[in-house]
Amino acid sequence: MPKLLSTPQVAQYQSEGATWPIRVMSRQDASSFRAALEAHEAQTGKPLQGNWRHKTHLLFTWADAIAHHPAILDAVQDCIGPNIICWSSTFFIKEANSPGFVSWHQDSTYWGLDPDDVITAWVALTDVNEENGFMQVIPGSHKIDQLPHLDTFHKDNLLSRGQEISVEVDKSKACGIPLSMGEVSLHHIKMVHGSDANRSEDRRIGFAIRYIPTNVRQTKLRDSAQLVRGVDEYGNFDWEPRPKADLDEDALAAHANAVERQLKALHQGTDKTSFRP
Repeated sequence: MPKLLSTPQVAQYQSEGATWPIRVMSRQDASSFRAALEAHEAQTGKPLQGNWRHKTHLLFTWADAIAHHPAILDAVQDCIGPNIICWSSTFFIKEANSPGFVSWHQDSTYWGLDPDDVITAWVALTDVNEENGFMQVIPGSHKIDQLPHLDTFHKDNLLSRGQEISVEVDKSKACGIPLSMGEVSLHHIKMVHGSDANRSEDRRIGFAIRYIPTNVRQTKLRDSAQLVRGVDEYGNFDWEPRPKADLDEDALAAHANAVERQLKALHQGTDKTSFRP
């Protein structure tokens, strides 16, 4: 019996590689998380950028609360089982009327995780629709082999290497994923997906959290992560601490160490030493 998802939603994830929408928090709670993000941005005088957009749950208590949200973990458990690791998180923020986009890609291209039982919970902190650049997926594409990708490092591409699938994607099969604030979508690591630019008058804010069962390992290096539910019997990762306060000394040190490892994995074969601004 699923904890949060309906039986048809679990079946949809298994057959199509994604399921949505899933209500995990109220609009008011989602708005509070957005307010916490934007309070930090107001304090620094700039949008959340660079390395701090990645593994953000290690820096801020409010981002940590999202990554450990019981309803999100219930939905994830329905798909990958009760022993859950949070491997990473990334803010995908498209400013109002901005050119930022996400090219068609598979997450599995550079992550180095094996087996590929990896799920992303994409948390909407704003309403997400076609106008502001919702995610589009090719249902069932998680069942195909790994596709070849080309690194572009395009300045407007929100992906770490600007990677894009280098063969033709049949966009006629694409399905958009509209979400309301406080809803999430779940998608598989091999799902072909992308998104267009934000043409609206407000920011589009999504927080993508990547979860894995404890048997998954990093093949490129000794990686770090967080056990967020259940028990670990494999020892494949070094454990990352939860932040006790926003941007405290221990949180900053843990984040720097974790991001250094992730950069080495994701940017292997390039000269990049930090995430794009």
